[in-house]
Amino acid sequence: MNHLIMNPEPPRKAVIYCRVSDRKQDTNGNGLDSQEYRCRQYAEAKGYEVEAIFPDDITGKGDFINRPGMVALLAYLDARPDERFVVIFDDLKRYARDTEFHLRLRRIMYERGAVRECLNYNFEDSPEGLFFETIAAAQGQLEREQNGRQVTQKMRVRVERGYYCFGTILGYRYAKAKDGGKMLVPHEAIAPVMKEALEGFAAGRFQTTSEVARFINGFPETKRRGRYGLSRQMAKNALLNPIYAGYMNVPKWGISMHPGKHEPLISLKTWRKIQDRLAGNAHAPARQDLNHDFPLRGFIACACCGNNLTAAWSKGRNTHYPYYTCQNRHCEMKGKSVRREKIEGEFETLLKSITPAPRVFAMVKSMFIQRWGQMTTLSRQTADEARAEIPAIEAKTGKLVERIMEATNPAVISAYEKQIAALDRRRLFLEDTAKNASPMQGKFDDLYRTACTVLANPHKLWASGRYELQRIVLRMLFTERIAYCRNEGYRTAPISEPLRLVASLRTSPEGVVGRIGLEPMT
Repeated sequence: MNHLIMNPEPPRKAVIYCRVSDRKQDTNGNGLDSQEYRCRQYAEAKGYEVEAIFPDDITGKGDFINRPGMVALLAYLDARPDERFVVIFDDLKRYARDTEFHLRLRRIMYERGAVRECLNYNFEDSPEGLFFETIAAAQGQLEREQNGRQVTQKMRVRVERGYYCFGTILGYRYAKAKDGGKMLVPHEAIAPVMKEALEGFAAGRFQTTSEVARFINGFPETKRRGRYGLSRQMAKNALLNPIYAGYMNVPKWGISMHPGKHEPLISLKTWRKIQDRLAGNAHAPARQDLNHDFPLRGFIACACCGNNLTAAWSKGRNTHYPYYTCQNRHCEMKGKSVRREKIEGEFETLLKSITPAPRVFAMVKSMFIQRWGQMTTLSRQTADEARAEIPAIEAKTGKLVERIMEATNPAVISAYEKQIAALDRRRLFLEDTAKNASPMQGKFDDLYRTACTVLANPHKLWASGRYELQRIVLRMLFTERIAYCRNEGYRTAPISEPLRLVASLRTSPEGVVGRIGLEPMT
């Protein structure tokens, strides 16, 4: 075996390596500064000249290659191949806490002619010294893995008790729990934004995850670090996360839809709608560079071929010009563009033509109140039916558990476990339905006011120029895309049922259904 043979000449130049496992240890415990101070005292006592300090505030999970400070230290040594340095560190555990990486790092430094010196450990160039160094490295790895196991066990118990403990969640903050530790509580400024974004996607107000991200980024309270703010993938992760419905998923621990003690922002029913929309979403990602400039993009179809009109900026001699165009190669209108001012100006005229008279809204409100009462009664019946089904689900689950205890065939046990998981999901859905089935009391006026704001004057909302309001107008007023002919303008617009109802009241002199009635004349 070839042992490490060092040059007996004492090197006079030194570099210091300091490390803490995370930034909190540095900011709260002054860890890096204290290590540097001790190492400088050691270097001064030895007569070394300290040339550089290389700190790390991440663990690297045992691999020194994942630590930027250690990588920079090795690069510093490589840049000075003719000089021999002493590498000083405070404790052997700060050097490496993994046996394999410790031995690799020892070899790498030896190849660079570096001498390692530790304040709490004496390196010896002998078979016994190498042996005890390996044992010390293995002991450090053992302690690291034991600490990791203890942390994991404590976190798992915390999750099973209903407390989330995996970092920050947009829309929540951590507060002190009554029984100790921390728990999620809704963030006063951000939670309403996240609630609106989640419910908006479930209801179809936002068609894509890009629109959700853009909506969230539109509020100063939710701005994140980085150039682009909340990304499309981050918005999708938020839509997938059941934490907003009051549940937690931790697949690596086999925990699925575990109820949490934090306050949910949305109901489980709303969250399931979101998952259904994500699973069946065939929309392409929204293009930020076009949608704000072309709010009608995706809602206007070519009257000749039925394909969507696309939109883009066309480069002229001195500037760019906005156009809508049909790009269907089989359409006779392919490539024949329409100026944005023309097509959007005609759309504003269309909005003005379908704006109802104010006098009809008193009757509309009475009809909405009647419908609200019917929905309330139906919701209560749904809640009662859900409560009645829960005991039957629990009884079936109990019987399946008894069968599992008696079964010996792994395939049979697996089948029973799948049935129990399905019943458990059904039970959670029923409990959520029983809890949130009834409409929120006292919210009718707010909801009615919101709907009537759009129905009463859609042109005013459209003229505001706010992209989110313009999309609301399009989705509330029209059930399908609007066909547009380059020479003739808009065809008959497919308006929504509420607007059709209001329009039918407007056409009657008394504000009621005309004398012909609802049935055709015979």
